Amino acid sequence: MALYVYWFTLALVVLGIEMATGTFYLLVVSIAMALGGFAALLGASIAWQLTLCALGVMAGTIMLRQWKNGSGKEAVYDDLDIGQSVQIIKWHENGSARVQYRGAEWDASPESTDMPREGTFYIKSVHGSNLILTHHKP
Repeated sequence: MALYVYWFTLALVVLGIEMATGTFYLLVVSIAMALGGFAALLGASIAWQLTLCALGVMAGTIMLRQWKNGSGKEAVYDDLDIGQSVQIIKWHENGSARVQYRGAEWDASPESTDMPREGTFYIKSVHGSNLILTHHKP
């Protein structure tokens, strides 16, 4: 059997494993093996086939890493709590508060120390389980 048949068979086997795992890295390996198969089909030596396959894996891995890292930066974190009003239950001496929100009591802190203690408060941000409050609806 010709060498390119082995390359394409291995590429299909790795592609099948990729479909079971969904990592995308095995997809890169499968495509690189197909490149090695095309090199064999064109009559390149085994050294060139392996080199082309290795270069394909390296280039594909770098591109995949850049794609994965870049796609996370564009995602916007939308917190549905931001902008919602809260009811103050009690102000503590250290400036923090206990508020009623979504049927539960939460710890809260004002966005600044000189913020008035009366009026309507809105959630500006959430830090863990601590709500940061503001007078202005974000």
